[in-house]
Amino acid sequence: MTSQQRVVVIGGGLAGLRLAARLGPAARVSVLGEESHAPYNRVLLAEVLAGRYAPAVTALPDPGPVLRRGVRAVRVDRAERRVHCDDGSVETYDTLVLATGSNPVLPPLRALFTPGGRELPDGVHAFRTMDDCLALAAAVRPDLRAVVIGGGLLGVSAARALAARGAQVVLAQQAERLMERQLDADASALLHAHLTSLGVEIHTHCRVRGLTTTAPTTLAARPGHAARRVTGVELADGYRLDADLVVLACGVRPRTGLARAAGLEVRKGVVVDDRLRTGDPRVHAIGDCAEHAGRVYGLAGPALEQADALAAVLTGTDATDATDGVRYTGTRALTRLTLSAAGTGPFDLAAFGEPTPLPGDDVVRLADATRRTYRKVVVRGDRLVGGVLLGELSTVGALARGWEGDEPLDDLFHLLTDDGGH
Repeated sequence: MTSQQRVVVIGGGLAGLRLAARLGPAARVSVLGEESHAPYNRVLLAEVLAGRYAPAVTALPDPGPVLRRGVRAVRVDRAERRVHCDDGSVETYDTLVLATGSNPVLPPLRALFTPGGRELPDGVHAFRTMDDCLALAAAVRPDLRAVVIGGGLLGVSAARALAARGAQVVLAQQAERLMERQLDADASALLHAHLTSLGVEIHTHCRVRGLTTTAPTTLAARPGHAARRVTGVELADGYRLDADLVVLACGVRPRTGLARAAGLEVRKGVVVDDRLRTGDPRVHAIGDCAEHAGRVYGLAGPALEQADALAAVLTGTDATDATDGVRYTGTRALTRLTLSAAGTGPFDLAAFGEPTPLPGDDVVRLADATRRTYRKVVVRGDRLVGGVLLGELSTVGALARGWEGDEPLDDLFHLLTDDGGH
């Protein structure tokens, strides 16, 4: 790659901006960012909603003129190597990088949309972007009745944040326990108890069937007003929850529309090889939209690692031989969440690797009801392969380093009970 090579990155989130920063002057980089906000760290949105951080705290380093804000790519012409944008502009590329991220999943709820319409009722919000966060923060008030639909990582974060703002929060989770993808039953029960202590009412095994809304009014004719306003949530068992505010936290789905329309292979995400390259050698994909070795991560850590790996591939600075196609072999992703609220003391959550043991694995659990801590790790031979930790997590750094480095265990008990040198 030379400084005259034109690299167009579609997506101004963590992955796209990290790549642009890593490429630096090695290429002529243009980043198309659909959001008009200054770049921000999406991971911190729950802290903004909770009132712990001002929006400015989430700001990412200013990328300068390489970022075009408020510009949406609408079509990729691979034959002409051009990206067409919604403002009529066209970006020509030598290398194209899809960092389009993901969209919130909007479940098929009765009355979520009117026939032929795509506008959410007033009071119904996704929780994915800064605009979502600011709209929720403006709407929430003490004693407001809020229902969060979805008990995964996003739903738990939203419920905790709304409770911190004084709302009366109900969390509706279809699965048998909270964060069932990351936590075992014991850890999930501890998380359940913690959220309950914050005032969150939790319903598991709870399927939401639809919404109740007001009838359309004359307000619908005014800009910025929806035709309806949410008044409640209907459950499959016939029970109804009153609601002034509903948060849809039902997961995310990779944004693959541009790639699919351009004729690139899409499964769960945009399929890439070990060089983060699609079937078109001039087109790469990273971050939430990318599927590598059958896996879509949807987490910040893998997105940043993929950006770093692709920068090394494009600039030729990776340590491997130029003829070796292996550049990115996957990320050992750790999920971490801070759930502390005013007056409750530290309560963190971390999950990594394979927390469900296989036959022959060793499992070590340490639980302290007084300190509200739970630590479980899975050991295979002399290697740490997974773990779940809740409570005050001074040990998580040392455990994560041992797991990420796939290093032999010397003193597991020390790692579980000591601060690991911090």
